[in-house]
Amino acid sequence: MQVDRQIFYACVALIAIGIIFSLSLPVFAVLYFNYETYHFFIRQLAVGALGIFLMWSISLLNPDKALVWIGFALFIVCGLSMGLMHALPSSMVTDAGGAKRWIRLPGFSLAPVEFFKIGFVYFLAWSFARKIDDSKKSLKEEFKLILPYAFLFLIVVYLIAVLQNDLGQVVVLALTLIMMAFFAGTSLRLFGLGAIAAIALATLAIATSEHRILRIKSWWGTIQNMVLSMLPENLANALRVADAPEPYQISHSLNAIKHGGFFGEGLGAGVFKLGFLSEVHTDFVLAGIAEEIGVLGVSAITFIVIFLLYRIFRVSSRSENKVYHLFSLGIGLLISLSFLMNSYGITSITPIKGIAVPFLSYGGSSILALCIGIGMVLMVSKRAKG
Repeated sequence: MQVDRQIFYACVALIAIGIIFSLSLPVFAVLYFNYETYHFFIRQLAVGALGIFLMWSISLLNPDKALVWIGFALFIVCGLSMGLMHALPSSMVTDAGGAKRWIRLPGFSLAPVEFFKIGFVYFLAWSFARKIDDSKKSLKEEFKLILPYAFLFLIVVYLIAVLQNDLGQVVVLALTLIMMAFFAGTSLRLFGLGAIAAIALATLAIATSEHRILRIKSWWGTIQNMVLSMLPENLANALRVADAPEPYQISHSLNAIKHGGFFGEGLGAGVFKLGFLSEVHTDFVLAGIAEEIGVLGVSAITFIVIFLLYRIFRVSSRSENKVYHLFSLGIGLLISLSFLMNSYGITSITPIKGIAVPFLSYGGSSILALCIGIGMVLMVSKRAKG
Protein backbone atom coordinates (compact mmCIF):
# COMPACT_ATOMS: atom_id res chain seq x y z
CA MET A 1 0.00 0.00 0.00
CA GLN A 2 1.13 3.56 -0.73
CA VAL A 3 1.65 6.45 1.64
CA ASP A 4 -0.68 9.44 1.58
CA ARG A 5 1.41 11.62 -0.72
CA GLN A 6 -0.91 14.59 -0.31
CA ILE A 7 0.15 14.90 3.35
CA PHE A 8 3.77 14.90 2.22
CA TYR A 9 3.21 17.54 -0.48
CA ALA A 10 1.28 19.82 1.91
CA CYS A 11 4.13 19.65 4.44
CA VAL A 12 6.73 20.34 1.75
CA ALA A 13 4.71 23.39 0.62
CA LEU A 14 4.60 24.79 4.18
CA ILE A 15 8.31 24.14 4.70
CA ALA A 16 9.09 25.91 1.40
CA ILE A 17 7.03 28.93 2.47
CA GLY A 18 8.89 29.02 5.78
CA ILE A 19 12.23 28.93 3.94
CA ILE A 20 11.22 31.82 1.67
CA PHE A 21 10.23 34.01 4.61
CA SER A 22 13.38 33.09 6.55
CA LEU A 23 15.15 35.18 3.90
CA SER A 24 12.74 38.12 4.14
CA LEU A 25 11.63 38.49 7.76
CA PRO A 26 14.82 38.30 9.89
CA VAL A 27 16.48 41.25 8.11
CA PHE A 28 16.61 43.38 11.29
CA ALA A 29 18.17 40.55 13.32
CA VAL A 30 20.79 40.08 10.58
CA LEU A 31 21.75 43.77 10.73
CA TYR A 32 21.49 44.16 14.50
CA PHE A 33 23.55 41.09 15.39
CA ASN A 34 25.84 41.46 12.37
CA TYR A 35 25.01 38.03 10.95
CA GLU A 36 25.85 37.08 7.40
CA THR A 37 23.13 38.10 4.92
CA TYR A 38 21.86 34.56 4.37
CA HIS A 39 22.43 33.30 7.93
CA PHE A 40 18.77 32.41 8.70
CA PHE A 41 17.94 31.38 5.14
CA ILE A 42 20.78 28.87 4.85
CA ARG A 43 20.00 27.32 8.22
CA GLN A 44 16.28 27.08 7.49
CA LEU A 45 16.98 25.65 4.05
CA ALA A 46 19.31 23.00 5.51
CA VAL A 47 16.84 22.07 8.26
CA GLY A 48 13.93 22.01 5.79
CA ALA A 49 15.82 19.72 3.40
CA LEU A 50 16.84 17.42 6.26
CA GLY A 51 13.27 17.40 7.58
CA ILE A 52 11.82 16.46 4.19
CA PHE A 53 14.41 13.69 3.85
CA LEU A 54 13.60 12.34 7.34
CA MET A 55 9.86 12.55 6.71
CA TRP A 56 10.04 10.55 3.50
CA SER A 57 12.61 8.06 4.82
CA ILE A 58 10.53 7.28 7.91
CA SER A 59 7.40 6.90 5.76
CA LEU A 60 9.05 3.97 3.93
CA LEU A 61 9.45 1.92 7.13
CA ASN A 62 7.10 -0.82 8.29
CA PRO A 63 4.75 0.72 10.91
CA ASP A 64 4.17 -2.64 12.56
CA LYS A 65 7.87 -2.76 13.50
CA ALA A 66 9.31 0.76 13.40
CA LEU A 67 6.56 2.92 14.90
CA VAL A 68 6.91 1.59 18.44
CA TRP A 69 10.70 1.99 18.45
CA ILE A 70 10.67 5.54 17.14
CA GLY A 71 7.81 6.55 19.44
CA PHE A 72 9.30 5.17 22.63
CA ALA A 73 12.81 6.41 21.76
CA LEU A 74 11.48 9.97 21.45
CA PHE A 75 9.41 9.65 24.63
CA ILE A 76 12.12 8.16 26.86
CA VAL A 77 15.28 9.80 25.52
CA CYS A 78 13.82 13.30 25.20
CA GLY A 79 12.00 13.03 28.52
CA LEU A 80 15.25 12.11 30.27
CA SER A 81 17.07 14.86 28.38
CA MET A 82 14.63 17.50 29.64
CA GLY A 83 15.22 16.33 33.19
CA LEU A 84 19.00 16.01 32.97
CA MET A 85 19.80 19.11 30.91
CA HIS A 86 19.41 21.31 34.00
CA ALA A 87 22.36 19.51 35.57
CA LEU A 88 24.55 20.19 32.54
CA PRO A 89 27.08 23.05 32.55
CA SER A 90 26.07 26.31 30.89
CA SER A 91 28.50 25.59 28.03
CA MET A 92 26.28 22.69 26.95
CA VAL A 93 22.87 24.36 27.21
CA THR A 94 21.27 27.57 25.95
CA ASP A 95 19.20 29.77 28.25
CA ALA A 96 15.94 31.54 27.35
CA GLY A 97 14.77 33.94 30.04
CA GLY A 98 16.76 32.04 32.66
CA ALA A 99 15.32 28.64 31.63
CA LYS A 100 17.42 25.97 29.97
CA ARG A 101 15.58 24.83 26.83
CA TRP A 102 18.22 23.89 24.23
CA ILE A 103 21.09 21.42 24.28
CA ARG A 104 24.11 22.70 22.38
CA LEU A 105 25.58 20.32 19.82
CA PRO A 106 28.37 20.99 17.32
CA GLY A 107 27.02 23.62 14.92
CA PHE A 108 23.44 23.70 16.21
CA SER A 109 21.14 23.38 19.24
CA LEU A 110 18.18 21.07 19.85
CA ALA A 111 15.09 21.63 22.03
CA PRO A 112 14.20 18.19 23.49
CA VAL A 113 10.63 19.33 24.28
CA GLU A 114 9.72 19.50 20.56
CA PHE A 115 10.68 15.85 20.04
CA PHE A 116 9.22 14.81 23.39
CA LYS A 117 5.76 16.01 22.25
CA ILE A 118 5.82 13.46 19.40
CA GLY A 119 6.94 10.70 21.76
CA PHE A 120 4.34 11.71 24.36
CA VAL A 121 1.56 11.46 21.77
CA TYR A 122 2.79 8.00 20.75
CA PHE A 123 2.98 6.82 24.38
CA LEU A 124 -0.60 8.00 25.00
CA ALA A 125 -1.82 6.27 21.83
CA TRP A 126 -0.03 3.04 22.76
CA SER A 127 -1.22 3.08 26.37
CA PHE A 128 -4.81 4.24 25.73
CA ALA A 129 -5.24 1.48 23.14
CA ARG A 130 -4.45 -1.07 25.86
CA LYS A 131 -6.17 0.48 28.87
CA ILE A 132 -9.25 2.33 27.59
CA ASP A 133 -12.16 0.94 25.59
CA ASP A 134 -15.75 1.91 24.79
CA SER A 135 -17.30 -0.27 27.48
CA LYS A 136 -19.57 1.53 29.95
CA LYS A 137 -17.88 2.34 33.27
CA SER A 138 -18.75 4.30 36.36
CA LEU A 139 -17.08 7.66 36.87
CA LYS A 140 -15.08 6.16 39.76
CA GLU A 141 -13.75 3.38 37.51
CA GLU A 142 -12.85 5.89 34.80
CA PHE A 143 -11.14 8.10 37.33
CA LYS A 144 -9.00 5.20 38.58
CA LEU A 145 -8.16 4.37 34.96
CA ILE A 146 -7.03 7.89 34.11
CA LEU A 147 -5.26 8.65 37.41
CA PRO A 148 -1.82 7.27 36.36
CA TYR A 149 -1.90 9.56 33.32
CA ALA A 150 -2.66 12.51 35.58
CA PHE A 151 0.44 11.72 37.66
CA LEU A 152 2.50 11.35 34.48
CA PHE A 153 1.25 14.69 33.26
CA LEU A 154 2.23 16.38 36.53
CA ILE A 155 5.79 15.22 35.83
CA VAL A 156 5.49 16.71 32.34
CA VAL A 157 4.25 19.98 33.87
CA TYR A 158 7.29 20.06 36.16
CA LEU A 159 9.72 19.35 33.32
CA ILE A 160 8.25 21.91 30.92
CA ALA A 161 6.29 24.58 32.82
CA VAL A 162 8.53 24.72 35.92
CA LEU A 163 12.03 23.84 34.72
CA GLN A 164 11.68 25.40 31.26
CA ASN A 165 9.12 28.09 32.13
CA ASP A 166 7.10 27.20 29.03
CA LEU A 167 3.39 27.11 29.84
CA GLY A 168 2.32 27.20 26.18
CA GLN A 169 3.69 23.74 25.45
CA VAL A 170 1.94 22.37 28.55
CA VAL A 171 -1.39 23.81 27.40
CA VAL A 172 -0.99 22.13 23.99
CA LEU A 173 -0.11 18.77 25.57
CA ALA A 174 -2.93 19.03 28.14
CA LEU A 175 -5.56 19.64 25.47
CA THR A 176 -4.09 16.86 23.33
CA LEU A 177 -4.19 14.40 26.24
CA ILE A 178 -7.81 15.26 27.12
CA MET A 179 -9.04 14.95 23.54
CA MET A 180 -7.10 11.73 22.86
CA ALA A 181 -8.54 10.20 26.04
CA PHE A 182 -12.04 11.17 24.91
CA PHE A 183 -11.60 9.58 21.47
CA ALA A 184 -10.01 6.51 23.09
CA GLY A 185 -13.29 5.80 24.87
CA THR A 186 -13.62 7.85 28.05
CA SER A 187 -17.02 9.37 28.81
CA LEU A 188 -18.11 12.96 28.27
CA ARG A 189 -18.26 13.37 32.06
CA LEU A 190 -14.57 12.58 32.46
CA PHE A 191 -13.79 14.75 29.43
CA GLY A 192 -15.49 17.68 31.17
CA LEU A 193 -13.68 17.04 34.45
CA GLY A 194 -10.38 16.84 32.58
CA ALA A 195 -11.06 20.19 30.92
CA ILE A 196 -11.88 21.76 34.30
CA ALA A 197 -8.69 20.31 35.83
CA ALA A 198 -6.62 21.65 32.92
CA ILE A 199 -8.11 25.14 33.37
CA ALA A 200 -7.44 25.01 37.12
CA LEU A 201 -3.84 23.89 36.55
CA ALA A 202 -3.27 26.66 33.99
CA THR A 203 -4.79 29.23 36.37
CA LEU A 204 -2.49 28.07 39.16
CA ALA A 205 0.55 28.24 36.85
CA ILE A 206 -0.36 31.80 35.85
CA ALA A 207 -1.13 32.97 39.40
CA THR A 208 2.25 31.74 40.70
CA SER A 209 4.33 33.45 37.98
CA GLU A 210 4.82 37.22 37.89
CA HIS A 211 5.77 37.35 34.21
CA ARG A 212 2.67 35.33 33.25
CA ILE A 213 0.44 37.70 35.24
CA LEU A 214 2.09 40.60 33.42
CA ARG A 215 1.43 38.90 30.08
CA ILE A 216 -2.25 38.41 30.95
CA LYS A 217 -2.55 42.06 32.02
CA SER A 218 -0.88 43.17 28.80
CA TRP A 219 -3.32 41.08 26.75
CA TRP A 220 -6.31 42.38 28.71
CA GLY A 221 -5.06 45.93 28.23
CA THR A 222 -5.30 45.39 24.46
CA ILE A 223 -8.89 44.17 24.36
CA GLN A 224 -10.50 45.60 27.49
CA ASN A 225 -11.93 48.73 25.83
CA MET A 226 -13.70 46.65 23.19
CA VAL A 227 -14.98 44.03 25.66
CA LEU A 228 -16.00 46.43 28.43
CA SER A 229 -17.91 48.67 26.03
CA MET A 230 -20.49 45.89 25.75
CA LEU A 231 -21.01 45.62 29.54
CA PRO A 232 -22.93 47.78 32.03
CA GLU A 233 -20.87 50.74 33.24
CA ASN A 234 -20.57 49.61 36.88
CA LEU A 235 -19.39 46.13 35.86
CA ALA A 236 -17.04 47.57 33.25
CA ASN A 237 -15.42 49.87 35.82
CA ALA A 238 -14.90 46.94 38.17
CA LEU A 239 -13.17 44.87 35.46
CA ARG A 240 -11.05 47.67 34.00
CA VAL A 241 -7.30 47.42 34.64
CA ALA A 242 -5.95 50.96 34.81
CA ASP A 243 -2.25 50.10 35.06
CA ALA A 244 -2.11 47.48 32.31
CA PRO A 245 1.35 47.56 30.65
CA GLU A 246 1.58 48.71 27.06
CA PRO A 247 1.05 45.65 24.79
CA TYR A 248 4.09 46.52 22.67
CA GLN A 249 4.42 43.38 20.56
CA ILE A 250 0.68 42.79 20.12
CA SER A 251 0.09 46.37 18.99
CA HIS A 252 2.76 46.10 16.33
CA SER A 253 1.48 42.66 15.33
CA LEU A 254 -2.02 44.04 14.74
CA ASN A 255 -0.61 47.06 12.91
CA ALA A 256 1.49 44.81 10.67
CA ILE A 257 -1.58 42.75 9.73
CA LYS A 258 -3.58 45.94 9.08
CA HIS A 259 -0.74 47.45 7.03
CA GLY A 260 -0.62 44.38 4.80
CA GLY A 261 -4.28 44.70 3.86
CA PHE A 262 -5.75 42.21 1.43
CA PHE A 263 -2.86 41.81 -1.04
CA GLY A 264 0.12 42.76 1.14
CA GLU A 265 2.99 45.18 0.67
CA GLY A 266 4.97 42.71 -1.41
CA LEU A 267 7.55 40.04 -0.59
CA GLY A 268 10.40 41.67 1.32
CA ALA A 269 8.62 45.05 1.57
CA GLY A 270 7.34 44.73 5.14
CA VAL A 271 8.07 47.59 7.53
CA PHE A 272 7.18 46.23 10.97
CA LYS A 273 9.89 43.55 10.74
CA LEU A 274 12.47 46.37 10.96
CA GLY A 275 12.80 46.28 14.74
CA PHE A 276 9.15 46.69 15.71
CA LEU A 277 8.41 42.95 15.92
CA SER A 278 11.50 41.51 17.59
CA GLU A 279 10.43 37.88 17.07
CA VAL A 280 8.90 38.30 13.63
CA HIS A 281 10.61 35.21 12.20
CA THR A 282 9.55 32.98 15.13
CA ASP A 283 6.51 33.70 17.34
CA PHE A 284 5.12 36.51 15.13
CA VAL A 285 5.88 34.96 11.77
CA LEU A 286 2.21 35.03 10.70
CA ALA A 287 2.03 38.78 11.37
CA GLY A 288 5.16 39.34 9.26
CA ILE A 289 3.78 37.15 6.49
CA ALA A 290 0.41 38.96 6.62
CA GLU A 291 2.12 42.33 6.10
CA GLU A 292 4.02 41.13 3.04
CA ILE A 293 1.46 38.91 1.25
CA GLY A 294 -1.74 40.13 2.89
CA VAL A 295 -4.91 38.41 3.96
CA LEU A 296 -5.03 36.60 0.62
CA GLY A 297 -1.63 35.00 1.18
CA VAL A 298 -2.34 34.05 4.80
CA SER A 299 -5.66 32.56 3.69
CA ALA A 300 -3.80 30.39 1.18
CA ILE A 301 -1.43 29.21 3.93
CA THR A 302 -4.40 28.51 6.22
CA PHE A 303 -6.02 26.47 3.45
CA ILE A 304 -2.87 24.34 3.14
CA VAL A 305 -2.85 23.76 6.91
CA ILE A 306 -6.55 22.83 6.90
CA PHE A 307 -5.99 20.47 3.97
CA LEU A 308 -3.04 18.87 5.80
CA LEU A 309 -5.16 18.39 8.94
CA TYR A 310 -8.01 16.93 6.89
CA ARG A 311 -5.69 14.33 5.37
CA ILE A 312 -4.15 13.47 8.77
CA PHE A 313 -7.55 13.08 10.45
CA ARG A 314 -8.67 11.05 7.43
CA VAL A 315 -5.79 8.62 8.02
CA SER A 316 -6.77 8.50 11.70
CA SER A 317 -10.43 7.75 11.00
CA ARG A 318 -9.57 5.02 8.49
CA SER A 319 -7.02 3.22 10.67
CA GLU A 320 -8.41 0.00 12.14
CA ASN A 321 -5.45 -0.34 14.49
CA LYS A 322 -6.35 1.74 17.57
CA VAL A 323 -2.74 2.81 18.22
CA TYR A 324 -2.44 4.10 14.65
CA HIS A 325 -5.82 5.81 14.93
CA LEU A 326 -4.98 7.62 18.18
CA PHE A 327 -1.42 8.52 17.18
CA SER A 328 -2.50 10.14 13.91
CA LEU A 329 -5.23 11.96 15.78
CA GLY A 330 -2.70 13.23 18.33
CA ILE A 331 -0.31 14.56 15.68
CA GLY A 332 -3.20 16.35 13.98
CA LEU A 333 -4.18 17.87 17.33
CA LEU A 334 -0.62 19.07 18.01
CA ILE A 335 -0.50 20.86 14.66
CA SER A 336 -4.00 22.34 14.85
CA LEU A 337 -3.68 23.53 18.46
CA SER A 338 -0.27 25.10 17.82
CA PHE A 339 -1.51 26.91 14.72
CA LEU A 340 -4.66 28.16 16.46
CA MET A 341 -2.88 29.27 19.64
CA ASN A 342 -0.29 31.23 17.67
CA SER A 343 -2.78 32.85 15.29
CA TYR A 344 -5.14 33.72 18.15
CA GLY A 345 -2.22 35.15 20.13
CA ILE A 346 -0.86 37.48 17.43
CA THR A 347 -4.37 38.85 16.85
CA SER A 348 -4.94 39.40 20.62
CA ILE A 349 -7.84 36.94 20.82
CA THR A 350 -5.86 35.06 23.48
CA PRO A 351 -2.63 35.85 25.34
CA ILE A 352 0.63 35.10 23.52
CA LYS A 353 1.96 31.66 24.46
CA GLY A 354 5.26 31.55 22.54
CA ILE A 355 4.13 28.60 20.41
CA ALA A 356 5.84 28.16 17.02
CA VAL A 357 3.74 28.05 13.86
CA PRO A 358 4.07 24.50 12.48
CA PHE A 359 6.63 24.37 9.63
CA LEU A 360 6.68 28.18 9.22
CA SER A 361 8.47 29.58 12.29
CA TYR A 362 12.26 29.71 12.18
CA GLY A 363 13.77 26.95 14.30
CA GLY A 364 15.25 23.57 13.53
CA SER A 365 13.90 21.54 16.44
CA SER A 366 10.24 22.31 15.73
CA ILE A 367 10.54 21.51 12.03
CA LEU A 368 12.56 18.32 12.49
CA ALA A 369 10.25 17.02 15.23
CA LEU A 370 7.15 17.70 13.14
CA CYS A 371 8.73 16.04 10.10
CA ILE A 372 9.44 12.94 12.20
CA GLY A 373 5.84 12.98 13.45
CA ILE A 374 4.46 13.39 9.93
CA GLY A 375 6.78 10.64 8.70
CA MET A 376 5.24 8.35 11.31
CA VAL A 377 1.74 9.35 10.17
CA LEU A 378 2.77 8.59 6.57
CA MET A 379 3.94 5.19 7.81
CA VAL A 380 0.52 4.63 9.36
CA SER A 381 -1.27 5.79 6.20
CA LYS A 382 -0.03 2.65 4.43
CA ARG A 383 -2.26 0.60 6.75
CA ALA A 384 -5.33 2.85 6.51
CA LYS A 385 -8.37 1.63 4.61
CA GLY A 386 -8.71 3.07 1.10
